Amino acid sequence: MSPAASDSMLPVVTIRARDARRVAAGHPWVFDGALESAPSGLVDGAIVAVEDPSHRLLGIGPYNGKSRIRVRLLARQSVAIDVDFFERRIRSALAVRERHLPGASSYRVVNSESDGLSGLVVDRYEDVLVLQIASLGLEQRKAAIVEALARVCKPRAILERSEGASRRFEGLEPASGLLAGSLESPRALPIRLNGLQFEVDLEAGHKTGLYLDQQANYEAVARFARGARVLDCFSFLGGFGLHAARAGAAHVRMLDQSAEAVAASLRNAAANGLDGRCEAEVANVFDWLKAKSRAEVREREAPWDLIVLDPPSFTRSRSSVPDALRGYKEIHLRALRLLAPGGVLATFCCSHHVDAQAFQSAIQAAAFDARVVLRRVACYSQSPDHPVVPSIPETEYLKGFAFEKVEEGG
Repeated sequence: MSPAASDSMLPVVTIRARDARRVAAGHPWVFDGALESAPSGLVDGAIVAVEDPSHRLLGIGPYNGKSRIRVRLLARQSVAIDVDFFERRIRSALAVRERHLPGASSYRVVNSESDGLSGLVVDRYEDVLVLQIASLGLEQRKAAIVEALARVCKPRAILERSEGASRRFEGLEPASGLLAGSLESPRALPIRLNGLQFEVDLEAGHKTGLYLDQQANYEAVARFARGARVLDCFSFLGGFGLHAARAGAAHVRMLDQSAEAVAASLRNAAANGLDGRCEAEVANVFDWLKAKSRAEVREREAPWDLIVLDPPSFTRSRSSVPDALRGYKEIHLRALRLLAPGGVLATFCCSHHVDAQAFQSAIQAAAFDARVVLRRVACYSQSPDHPVVPSIPETEYLKGFAFEKVEEGG
């Protein structure tokens, strides 16, 4: 069946009424348990029309019988899913970034469900694009996506880093490599975030090379750094630490368990003329905080005025949320014992399964055990190039807070 077929020519999948309400409200996923009827012999990747029990069209999208997500809606009306379609969607997504991150030269161009392209992520690093495809339907249309990106963004090169575990659930193998253009070395590409230079490894770095979702928060947290002793935990390439140093921190220590990340963060500090105020250490942050929070160690070391906690996700499923919350409580307890009275703790959680209320409750439990009172002074979310669509809860995952440690009598 041609992707350009009209609705009357498309195979029709009917879903149950209770699931139709969620899809009609804007969620693009149709799960296997939602199906009420589907034609036999559907080819994986074929575009199908999704209807509710009263035969109202809810949208169209590629079908995948191998996945728990049987259909990922790409459009609410019947349209051709071709190069022009992807070009329109990418232009629309780009306009959002230009409106909310004016002047940024590295950012997320397409954020999957947030931009109506379920299964596609595209990150821009200056004049190089890196894409990730997590769905069979878009994998089959990769050439059209690449052509549309070339038309809209005119990049020097387009790389692929489709290596996530989610591909396995779609029946796909990992894929990576150069898709268009040319790039001499993807291992140490210089980029700029908020006017600071970072080197990014587009071949082996985390995600597509860098975590872009904290771009706005780097500057927001740095406003607490002037004159401060700053501890940047899980520092990766030094995003929070370097922004703090530029904002006037007296001293910055960055901690990460990756020797490669620590070395890169020190190179980044030097490239920005900030190495005189920055140091970095290879360390397991949990063990480091535990060792430093012992009473006899605290007595001989000065406390920190600003501590940043930006760990990787502690959970990837709802079943492990209780364990994750215990982990969050423990790490905050250790950090609070190292924080100076009147100091600020800026802390983040990037798990969709741990909501802001549960995260804050874990922090409050740590404060109770540490016998300190916290004053919340800021709330954070993901940068605007990672838009949140309330009808798609999965698009909201990053949450954060800044707390002041209330001084006695304060």
